[in-house]
Amino acid sequence: MQVEPHIAFHGMGPSDAIRARVEKEIDKLEKFFGHITSCRVVVSKPQKRHHHGDLYAVNVHLVLPDGREVLANRNPAKDHAHEDTYVAIRDAFAAARRQLQDQARKIRGDVKRHAEPATGIVETLLAEKNYGFLRSHDGREIYFHRNSVLNDGFDKLRIGDPVTYSESDGDEGPQASMVRPTH
Repeated sequence: MQVEPHIAFHGMGPSDAIRARVEKEIDKLEKFFGHITSCRVVVSKPQKRHHHGDLYAVNVHLVLPDGREVLANRNPAKDHAHEDTYVAIRDAFAAARRQLQDQARKIRGDVKRHAEPATGIVETLLAEKNYGFLRSHDGREIYFHRNSVLNDGFDKLRIGDPVTYSESDGDEGPQASMVRPTH
């Protein structure tokens, strides 16, 4: 980490045991993703109760090399498990770890990309029979039906029109399950 982690306590006195637990969780994050620029953790006890235990809140703020940020807040709401400081710390760092994993995937470029639709041209139209054929860029002939043309555009198609399409296997060969004119 480029900047020493900052651990703060709010509404409660500092605790060496809690600080040690937070540092252990920070070390786990650094082992997972060694490029964290800075880390700030605030452990707080926001409310004062008289009859039941207080609920702890833990905020984890990480800054990554390209300016991306991870902010995990585990505020008590109604989760009485957070009467235990260590449970609140565990939950906050688990949320930070999930967000850090997502950011690491984006940084590495491991984000799922949708396949671009194939492109081709209208080669044959048999309007009276409600179908036609496309010519793909690799020279294959692909059947399509009137119903596969988006926005009721079958009657507007002309031979030579450029289209994008989604291909599937039909009973007699490849067919376009979706055809979209691109002109």
